[in-house]
Amino acid sequence: MTPKRPELADFLRRSRERLTPRDVGLPEGPRRRTPGLRREEVAVLAGMSADYCMRLEQARGPQPSVQVLAALAGALRLTEDERDHLYVLAGHRPPEGARAGGYLRPGLRYLLDRLDGVPVQVVSDLGDLLAQNELALALFGCVCSVAEEDRNIVLRWFTDPVVRGHFAAEEHGEQARQLVADLRAATARRGDDAASRSLVARCRAASPDFAVLWDRHEVAVRRSHPYRLVHPDLGRIDLDCEVLATPAVDQRLRIFTPPPGKAAVLDELRVLGPRHPCASDPRRS
Repeated sequence: MTPKRPELADFLRRSRERLTPRDVGLPEGPRRRTPGLRREEVAVLAGMSADYCMRLEQARGPQPSVQVLAALAGALRLTEDERDHLYVLAGHRPPEGARAGGYLRPGLRYLLDRLDGVPVQVVSDLGDLLAQNELALALFGCVCSVAEEDRNIVLRWFTDPVVRGHFAAEEHGEQARQLVADLRAATARRGDDAASRSLVARCRAASPDFAVLWDRHEVAVRRSHPYRLVHPDLGRIDLDCEVLATPAVDQRLRIFTPPPGKAAVLDELRVLGPRHPCASDPRRS
């Protein structure tokens, strides 16, 4: 990313001018000729020289490091969105947001309950199924439960023929490639943390097919894609999957919608209901 020095200089100056000494716990002091904080005060709060702050506001000097940007964001009391904007203007990728792990925010659970007209799932960035509504259970059955030891979509795809059998045969190759490419992207975003390393190790040990695809180093985030499913009662079902972001960086909302003119399949799913051994599993949502 290329720094945008004039915009960075303007943003720093205006952010400084929006603050008062009282906002940051400093004494008001004598009457001020300019609004907001002085550069010297920002420099003290950020732990850097006033000369360096001046050069940044004049669009001069070297590209600031992420450590400098973090200090400036704290000194200027920037919100998370403002902090991310600061990083982008300085030519750096913003820090990763907060992770939720397996915890579902009440608002997300409420949304899951209200979206009862289409199959909906909440999955982690690594492919753990965290929750699903009744229609999703009717659609996918027990191909992936929400029990922690048995809920990863990627692992189940490569180790359980029942999971692969739920998809049209001609989709198997592309489905496998997309799953691995998306997992590659997630592990990179996480900085190769313990959870991603453990999952990749399990998948490699369990499946030579996974190992081959992983070694190709293909990367592609799954945002929207078609699903060609084979339902045990309804036969072939074509759906489109939209992947929506959530406030947590490690969770996604997956919504499955039928193509135009094919909505009747959802009514048939609703009538059939979750006719599967895990249909009474209270952890499904």
